[in-house]
Amino acid sequence: MILDQSLGEPSKEWSRFWESASAFWRGPSARQVWLLCASLVVIVVLQLYTQFLFNYWNRDFFDALEARDAHRLQTQAVRLIPLCLASIALAVTSVWGRMTVQRRWREWLSLHLISYWVENDRYARLAQVQVEQQIPEYRIAEDARIATDAPIDFALGLVSSLLTAIIFLQVLWSVGGSINFTVYGHGVWIPGYLVVGVVVYSSIATSAMLVVGSPLPGVIQLKNQSEAELITAAHLLRDIGEGITSREQEAGVKRALGEGLQNALTRWRHLCWQLMRTTLVSQGNSLLAPVMGLVLCAPKFLAGAMTLGELTQAAAAFTLVQGSFNWLVDNYGRVADWDSSLERVGGLLLALDQLDHATPAEKAAEPAIPAVTLTTLP
Repeated sequence: MILDQSLGEPSKEWSRFWESASAFWRGPSARQVWLLCASLVVIVVLQLYTQFLFNYWNRDFFDALEARDAHRLQTQAVRLIPLCLASIALAVTSVWGRMTVQRRWREWLSLHLISYWVENDRYARLAQVQVEQQIPEYRIAEDARIATDAPIDFALGLVSSLLTAIIFLQVLWSVGGSINFTVYGHGVWIPGYLVVGVVVYSSIATSAMLVVGSPLPGVIQLKNQSEAELITAAHLLRDIGEGITSREQEAGVKRALGEGLQNALTRWRHLCWQLMRTTLVSQGNSLLAPVMGLVLCAPKFLAGAMTLGELTQAAAAFTLVQGSFNWLVDNYGRVADWDSSLERVGGLLLALDQLDHATPAEKAAEPAIPAVTLTTLP
């Protein structure tokens, strides 16, 4: 039996993945999961409020430092303690809640995949099909984890980025104000110039990442496939050693194992070069963003229109806002990895679907397979 070659179409694989995976959010335990997700959003809001207080603490501390006021510095040191404790407590709680949702979704999807794979002996029938969808173990163990972990992180990250941008854009607007300067004898006035600056800078950084990182999803897809093929070749060699497969195939299996290793190493080299390109953009952004905030604030500080505390407050807010706008820059690699894993899980589901649509002649040609009962699920 030959599976439909259209299985490689990403749109079909995406649709098939979400068709199954989304059932978790509508099942019997969905209410508890949604309540936990709502709690995570509340935690994000509280974390941002704490960060907002830190931003103003930063201003007050440096203003006290500029004034050489020991009493105000002591007051700010005392204020720092509850802020730190609150930030740490919220961060720890967020990790627990986020990983709990991820674990439960992965558990549900993995059980669904294993049950569907084992049902009607699909696991053995799929082994007779010589296409890339014949490697389900890697997809169930690794790709299902990535496919369920990443969306939770992305959702919380996007909510946090959106709220951070809204809150700290107001800080930039109020602290930075407008700026006047002369260009070739013409006066220029820019209201909220720090807001304009962060939007322009973030647009350049994001555009650069989109251009440089566009090949990354395909590179990761090929790397994951080569790793799965290497694991399968190793399993075949083990089967020969355990007497499950005839030793007549030993030479071919060893050759396939060596070829699989070389292919995996080649794909890793391609991934290395691609990650070097994206790191060039992301690392450059992480170095330039804090400096850009200070550079933009420097003229007003030197003119005496901004205190040292306001300078550091605005620079910190600039870094936070550009980090929100450049969420894609910081997460592009993981988005590409998630896209690859999602397609691979969807491809497995499509391959299992097609086993049930085989013609009577194709089913008759399949070898007899003993029944298997799934008694326990890890």
